[in-house]
Amino acid sequence: MSSQMIGTAFAALLISMPVMAQTPAPREVPAKSVPVPTTVSPQMQAIIGQPLRTNWDKPPTTPEGWKQLADTIATTVAPQIPAMSERMDVKIESSTLNGVRIYTVTPNKIPPENRHRIAIHVHGGCYVLNPREAALPEAIFMAGFGHMKVISVDYRMPPEAFYPAALDDAMTVYKAVIKKYKPKNVAVFGSSAGGALTLEMMLRAKQEKLPMPGAIAPGTPMSDVTKQGDTFKTNAMVDNVLVSPDGFCDAATLFYANGHDLKDPMLSPVYGDVKGFPPTILTSGTRDLLLSNTVRMHRALRQAGTEAVLQVFEGQSHAQYYRDDRVPEVKEAFGEISTFFNKHLGK
Repeated sequence: MSSQMIGTAFAALLISMPVMAQTPAPREVPAKSVPVPTTVSPQMQAIIGQPLRTNWDKPPTTPEGWKQLADTIATTVAPQIPAMSERMDVKIESSTLNGVRIYTVTPNKIPPENRHRIAIHVHGGCYVLNPREAALPEAIFMAGFGHMKVISVDYRMPPEAFYPAALDDAMTVYKAVIKKYKPKNVAVFGSSAGGALTLEMMLRAKQEKLPMPGAIAPGTPMSDVTKQGDTFKTNAMVDNVLVSPDGFCDAATLFYANGHDLKDPMLSPVYGDVKGFPPTILTSGTRDLLLSNTVRMHRALRQAGTEAVLQVFEGQSHAQYYRDDRVPEVKEAFGEISTFFNKHLGK
């Protein structure tokens, strides 16, 4: 049989396969070692090669335990902020806006096209972690790499307040900002729980008939906290940040939800009506436990007719694109987001 005939027969087989009556079956994967990719920068290789997060399977079991963990993280991050701010050439001011705690991160040099623009940042941390200074790295990177003013929302978290306090605080800031700035000149961004909150803010804005911002950037969003999605399985124990769908982040989300239906779009925005959303850029990595959350959200936006861009970085686990401003991939990620914002925001 000629190679052409073999090729034709194989193509016919592929075409016929989808109509075969088969029972869906799980894929059995043998145990294997996953090496650190050499296709990323040495700095990112060091991050990818770190061991699994300590105590990923031992989350706090009391409100006091969660608060202690959050305070410990904030205390650890705080000493890093001055040097980070200096490298990014930004200044930081803490204050409140209509009763909500915020940080304003301002570049020392703002180009003319960004002087009437602002970005609202909602931080990650599974709705329970990264208070105070721990919220700031992503906001600093956006201000520094994007050369635009950023307001970072230090929203209330458990045990101070439960669902929907984080969303309420973010919306309070959004409403205040769009009174001062043209909505088209406003961007909203955040990663993980911050990515979900970015999307939830758009759903709430639709409900309240508020104008949409010019663009949004939900990074690796927790868009489905019911744990549906392929990479909750394929990237389990590969992602060295979240590690497992049944780890600390799931426990933290349940703590925040406080018994609320996890499939509510205000907790799992992939189930919401996203028609009319602003232009969106989403970011994830090939080892990210929430890669499927990000991909599914991208498809939902595209199916609704929204301009949506998906950038996926080689080898990265959850939100590692904002781990360190000195890593080339971090500069690249925020460069892409900044370019997207510059394209869509008003001047």
